Amino acid sequence: MAIIGRGPAGLSAALNASIRNKNIIVFGNSPLDLTKSKRIDNYLGIPDINGKDLYNLFLKHTEKYNINFSKHRVREVYAMGDYFALTFDDKSIIEAVTVIVACGTQLKKDIKNEEKFVGKGIGYCATCDAALYKGKKVVIIGYNEESVSEANFINEIVRETIYVNMYKKDIDLNKDIKVINDIPVEFSGNNRAEKLILKQNEIEADGFFVIKESSKPERLVPSLKTEGSYIITNHKDMSTSIPGLFAAGDITGLPYQIMKAVGEGQVAALSAARYISGKNRIKK
Repeated sequence: MAIIGRGPAGLSAALNASIRNKNIIVFGNSPLDLTKSKRIDNYLGIPDINGKDLYNLFLKHTEKYNINFSKHRVREVYAMGDYFALTFDDKSIIEAVTVIVACGTQLKKDIKNEEKFVGKGIGYCATCDAALYKGKKVVIIGYNEESVSEANFINEIVRETIYVNMYKKDIDLNKDIKVINDIPVEFSGNNRAEKLILKQNEIEADGFFVIKESSKPERLVPSLKTEGSYIITNHKDMSTSIPGLFAAGDITGLPYQIMKAVGEGQVAALSAARYISGKNRIKK
């Protein structure tokens, strides 16, 4: 069982699936929106706690079980019939019988025309596509720590790297990377993205990479039925339009509440465990 997301929904799913003796791997990093919360008052039984301490309690609970964790970023999930293929930025692939998507939702809206130029000058993995831009000019729009390492990596290959800093003030970038602190507004171009228009600047480049915590669900899982930024689920079992693929937490829609995420993670895990058991019975 592959679980994408290391927040409350993902950890809840991993815990409950592990109790049912399933082989589990969880992908993702700690959720910044939770760990930075100053105070949480509505988590039943644990009043007046900050997000970091609550998350650490979740992690401590999972330590009692045999759960594999990986910080590798899942790039895409393909339904292959009897199994799922998960691809990664380093081109590697793993197979899973069932998948639970619990990666949260991307609250940041796309930059105007971003969707229009995806695959046409705009990408989401600089390390994957670095060879395409050897000797060229590249812009990284960075929203997280991963974007810093991506910028440093591709800078060794391309002619010029510009980093649009949407992450934080102090970032550890190579000295020859130009940093711009400005807000992206729109991509423009003819058949491909050629220019990034910001509030105070304009940057022409050969390629653009938007590096953020999560991508739209339909980019993560092609052919998955969605509604806006959310995955459509049957809330009785958290199943999706693809058999064997389940979803839980903020990615399924409002409300964005920790207790809701934990509950959906449990339901998704029980459903995924039943799915695996059903597959095993058919094989026998």
